[in-house]
Amino acid sequence: MERTLLFDHLAHHGNVFRALFTDLTAEEVRWKPAPEKWCALELICHLHDEEREDFRARLKHVLETPEAPMPKIDPAAWIIERKYMDQDFNTVLKNFLAERDKSVAWLRGLIDAPWENAYMHPTVGPVSCELLLTNWVAHDLHHLRQFNNLRYEYLRANTTVPLDYAGKW
Repeated sequence: MERTLLFDHLAHHGNVFRALFTDLTAEEVRWKPAPEKWCALELICHLHDEEREDFRARLKHVLETPEAPMPKIDPAAWIIERKYMDQDFNTVLKNFLAERDKSVAWLRGLIDAPWENAYMHPTVGPVSCELLLTNWVAHDLHHLRQFNNLRYEYLRANTTVPLDYAGKW
């Protein structure tokens, strides 16, 4: 897929996240369909951290210093370490959207970038710039699907009306 189209997808996804995450009630922000599932607050905290410390940072790393060790991340541990459930949802949303705007501006500003670069991961093999960029878009789609499922489950849990008329979920 053409890189500029992937940049556009990231920009559009930012707008989709903005629309989906705006005006949630306090209950919706923290509601989970099951204890092991994420709520909207955990999801937006994850997106914010991934934006800064995974996709943008790692792509920048491979573009600039592909021979150096990749920056370490631990998204699963961040949930507890960074106290996601203690964060303010609207503040994190605002910060994530600002970071997304920064990411898109950075990507669009890259001139003659060495997109053929790849980091040689010791266990998974080459991690190319194209792999990171394309998976950044896929990561968004994954979490958009996750959030839509969360909203559907919230609706189903808070109504006595059958939802089958809407179609099979």
